[in-house]
Amino acid sequence: MKGSSSDFEQFVTARGPRLLRAAWLLTGDAHLAEDLVQTVLAKLWPKWHRIAEGNPEAYARKALVNTFSSWWRRRWRGEVPHGELPESATEDVFAGIDLQHSLAVAVRSLPPRQRAVVVLRYFEDLSIEETAETLGCRPGTVKSQSLKALRALRGMPALHTHLEEGEHGARR
Repeated sequence: MKGSSSDFEQFVTARGPRLLRAAWLLTGDAHLAEDLVQTVLAKLWPKWHRIAEGNPEAYARKALVNTFSSWWRRRWRGEVPHGELPESATEDVFAGIDLQHSLAVAVRSLPPRQRAVVVLRYFEDLSIEETAETLGCRPGTVKSQSLKALRALRGMPALHTHLEEGEHGARR
């Protein structure tokens, strides 16, 4: 029976890990990502009998992005990050950071709208139209935000280091 509690449990079991990954990419924090997914699922449950009849995955993704956006708008912005860290007496444990982690950090540095577009388009593998529908905008907006985000990502030195190392390794 569509819309039953067992149907909801199956949905959470099947889609929960992908929702959590998308939430982690949006928030940049494992605990906040879990909170975000839990909040979204709590919003979905009372409406599940209606949502299950349509496209619950798209509905959940849209709720995830919308909830993240509302959290981002309300978040206090009193802290200011600094470009340089103080001298450290210990060895840099992140010197050998891998590309996947560097990419996740780079994605999290994007503005929220561009980050949402990148997560939905390239990590969730949605089409331009599906991304536009999820974000409630036009396909042209998705294209322009994708272009801006990719341009910003290409300009990040940490990613260039990893990409150049990979290219040199492939040529040998």
